[in-house]
Amino acid sequence: MLKYVEAAASWLFASAKGRDAKAFTKGPAFTSHPAPTIPITSPDCGPDGAVLSPAYMHGAQQGKFPELEWEAVEGVRQWLLVSEDPDAPLPTPICHGIYLGIDKDKLSVTNDDFQQQDDNKSTKLKGGFYYGANRRGNVYIPPRPLLNHGIHRYFFDIIALSEPLDETLVASKPTREQVAKAIDGKVIAWGRWTGQCERKWE
Repeated sequence: MLKYVEAAASWLFASAKGRDAKAFTKGPAFTSHPAPTIPITSPDCGPDGAVLSPAYMHGAQQGKFPELEWEAVEGVRQWLLVSEDPDAPLPTPICHGIYLGIDKDKLSVTNDDFQQQDDNKSTKLKGGFYYGANRRGNVYIPPRPLLNHGIHRYFFDIIALSEPLDETLVASKPTREQVAKAIDGKVIAWGRWTGQCERKWE
């Protein structure tokens, strides 16, 4: 039954894609840096625009976070990582994950970095950084495009900040909007790696 509902929704919202203009990196904090300049690669998924395999999509024993590597930036004091889907049939992109307090010397992340600490009470992850609030309130929402809605892109944006964010904010599981406000005047560069996938009726 759910397949029929999803397929019908895909037909109704076939043109409701491409919310790039509402992406996180289109906010006021990026006025002086409108284009990505930091190269990002994914050793396990492939080049920018790579098709995500089922292991990186929503499903039982799946949902891995793509491994990412990026280059150092002069003057960076802290990194921020944001993942979102601009092709969801909603007015704004869906925030799949937002990660704060990434150490300035850390130039890569792996799936293990996004595992919660043993007590599951803190928002601090095993990678040494913290997670903010996404649509479901968890660490990461793996890609699950609407059935038959075509290809969805998933942005993974790494953002270089000129100064660390307030520690209280970082640990408070802030929203996308709160983080966007907090980084105003602190962005010195950013980069993007994009993965894509779709779900078809079988």
